[in-house]
Amino acid sequence: MKTSWRSASLVAAAAALALTTACGSDTPQTGSQNVGAAPAANGVGNDYGAGTSTPTAGAGQAGAGAQAQTAGQLAVKKNKALGEVLTDSAGMTLYRFDKDTASPPKTNCEGDCATAWPPVPASDATAAAGMDKTLLGEVTRADGTKQLTLDGWPLYRYAKDTKAGDTKGQGVQGTWYASAPDGKKAAAGAAEAGVDEDAGAEAAGLPGLSTRQDPELGEVVVDKKGYTVYRFEKDVPWPMKSNCVGECLEKWPIVEPVDAADTKGIENKVEGRRGYVVLNRPDGLKQQSIDCWPMYTFAGDKKPGDTNGQGVGGTWYAMAPDGSAIKK
Repeated sequence: MKTSWRSASLVAAAAALALTTACGSDTPQTGSQNVGAAPAANGVGNDYGAGTSTPTAGAGQAGAGAQAQTAGQLAVKKNKALGEVLTDSAGMTLYRFDKDTASPPKTNCEGDCATAWPPVPASDATAAAGMDKTLLGEVTRADGTKQLTLDGWPLYRYAKDTKAGDTKGQGVQGTWYASAPDGKKAAAGAAEAGVDEDAGAEAAGLPGLSTRQDPELGEVVVDKKGYTVYRFEKDVPWPMKSNCVGECLEKWPIVEPVDAADTKGIENKVEGRRGYVVLNRPDGLKQQSIDCWPMYTFAGDKKPGDTNGQGVGGTWYAMAPDGSAIKK
């Protein structure tokens, strides 16, 4: 009897360990839990991966010292890919951040984020020719400085833009976009395709994560906008780790956390080591995973249904509902 009891106890302990170590975490994976590194202190990540450094003060006009540089006479420039883009007096592209709010105006880019994305001071800024000057305003940041806003959206430069006309910040992490002169996101491609990027999931009527039937790949996971979700074969599922950092994230934006209830067709229940969990990345971002595999979209996919990321580098593959890679 004692031997039987001991065997049962060992089996129960092993089962508990399998659950509590899902994805290499220390807590049971019920629903969508967080694992990995602690998030950034301000809750907002930057575009630098683990082990990379922030830009130096001499990194072009939009470098670390650009935060104090005024915008002067704003201008509207034509960009082949983006249409009309708002710039400062020196021709440097101005950006908006999806994690900010416009009503009321509020900035959520502080600390390291503000080093990568220097806020544009409100002082000395004047409207561009033909632009509605009533759209210009300001918001008071946590440090007491005044930041320029456009239709309520705080404006920024990008540290990696080193010359007039650069738009290297466009689409970074799926949250940063060049500003159009009316405060909306500059995205000529989306306009030409008849897509309203601000309508997002509401227009598509999709949950945070779901699936679609691809004629070549079969059932693939898609995000709230209908874009294909991928996994990276150089990532590690246990203990869960993303090896897409720094500039990699510009091409492969992460999929942000999605509540398990806001999914359809996704295998998000705990089965052995399988878990539907959120990875706290060392760069401060939070990333959704399935079966301990971090999830991404591809910047090269221009519309819902595209699978241009499939097989890239022999390491990127569309994701199946159970988190496995579709290698067809």
